[in-house]
Amino acid sequence: MAMLFTKNIQFSRLVKADGTLREFNFRKHSDPQGGVLFSVDVCDLRNNRIAFKMQQKDATWKIVQSPLPEWVIKNERVLNDLIEEELKSAS
Repeated sequence: MAMLFTKNIQFSRLVKADGTLREFNFRKHSDPQGGVLFSVDVCDLRNNRIAFKMQQKDATWKIVQSPLPEWVIKNERVLNDLIEEELKSAS
C-alpha cells in the first residue's frame, strides 16, 4: 500500500507595514479547484485580526480578497517575495 504525503507549509515573517513592524502568518493549502492558496493573517494596531488569501496568477502571488487596509495592499509584492522565498527553501 502506497502512502501519499503532502508537506504542510506554514511560516511567519515580520514586515514593516504602515510604519509598524507586523507579524504576517502564512499557511499553504489547496483550493476546491485543485490549485494552491496561501491563507495570510496579521493584526492591525487595535489587535483586530485581518485574514485574507493569496493565489498564484501569472507566476505572481496576488491577494484575492478585498476590501483590505491600504497598508496590506501596498505590501502585496513583499508578501509575494516572502512566499516565493519559503517555497524555494521548502523544496
